[in-house]
Amino acid sequence: MPYEWFVAKRYIWSKRRHPFVGVISTISVLGIAVGVAALLVVLAVMNGFDEDLQNRIIGTRAHIVIEKDGVFDDAESVIQRLASVPGVAHLSPFVEGQALVQKNEAVTGVLVRGIDPARERNVSKFYDYLKEGSPSEVLAKEGGIVLGSELAKRLGLRPGAAVELVSQPKKKPSVFTVDGIFSSGMYEFDANLVFLNIADARDLLDLKNGASSGISVAIGDPSRARAVKKRIREALGYPYFARTWMEMNRTLFGALKLEKTVMFLILALIILVACLNIAGSLTILVMDKTKDIGVLKALGATPFSLMKIFALDGLLIGALGALSGFLAGSGICFLLKKYSFVELPKEIYYLDKLPVRMNAADSAWVLAVAVILSFVSAFYPAVMAGRLDPVKALRYE
Repeated sequence: MPYEWFVAKRYIWSKRRHPFVGVISTISVLGIAVGVAALLVVLAVMNGFDEDLQNRIIGTRAHIVIEKDGVFDDAESVIQRLASVPGVAHLSPFVEGQALVQKNEAVTGVLVRGIDPARERNVSKFYDYLKEGSPSEVLAKEGGIVLGSELAKRLGLRPGAAVELVSQPKKKPSVFTVDGIFSSGMYEFDANLVFLNIADARDLLDLKNGASSGISVAIGDPSRARAVKKRIREALGYPYFARTWMEMNRTLFGALKLEKTVMFLILALIILVACLNIAGSLTILVMDKTKDIGVLKALGATPFSLMKIFALDGLLIGALGALSGFLAGSGICFLLKKYSFVELPKEIYYLDKLPVRMNAADSAWVLAVAVILSFVSAFYPAVMAGRLDPVKALRYE
């Protein structure tokens, strides 16, 4: 073991003439630990939000949606053309439009989505989200409707109940029977979305038989959506256009990314303040160990070796704080994930529980920033120790 390591470790734990140096060092370790733990927890929660929202959005809608100005009159021929495009796994036509749903005196606006039950199973998780109703019977026949859980609660509807829908194109109310209730976990969808058989949706929105609003596309790897979209665009050309699940929710995910970056910078200030304490405590330590430094120089220690000793002190303090913060942050994330004792209002956050997902890359970045800042904060005290004149150091001792 190089003697610089040995001396650096001894200096951290040795007795000093100025005992408050140890107190400052301890505060520095705790400050770094708190900063690292807070960063890890916040980033894990942000990652959890991001991943959970992705899963729920992809589950409710498709990976890629193909549309054009106006309705599709040739959806089936387009589906046949796209079936051979590399990366495309499944396709399903859909009809979409606005309507009013009425039960007794209660009236509310909804987004109506007409689906082909047989094909929809392969492009979304709609049937996985069914809270009430049999997946094999829901929308299997015309005249059925599936409502979001929040909407059903607001209107007091249960499976088997009758409900009226009216749209601007048709104006005449149509009566449907509630086949089931779905819960995606996203308030926006659960409170405003209803599903119909595609034939019923065409009739409600006054579209001719075979017409569609667009085509849902499921792909093998959602992260490859942009590449598959490019192939689809090349295969279809004008007047069709495709949007990926990322583009349809760009604002939401952009806001999450910005919030994650801002939170990282704000909480990193905690680590920075702790590192300034390291600089102060090591500066006092250099003054406290002036005689030792003079003796080491007299014995042949180079200025670089002395700089290395105090730089290692800063590195050790930073590493100890980072390790403590990592253990504390990991423990908090584990408890949050296992017990879910933090509940969220769904109408604000879209989710009802706090999602947590630790990311190895984020953890590595946080630990690296903490250790590097600690090392850099020791630079001035280390240089001061290296420049100390051994004759003056020993003369005044």
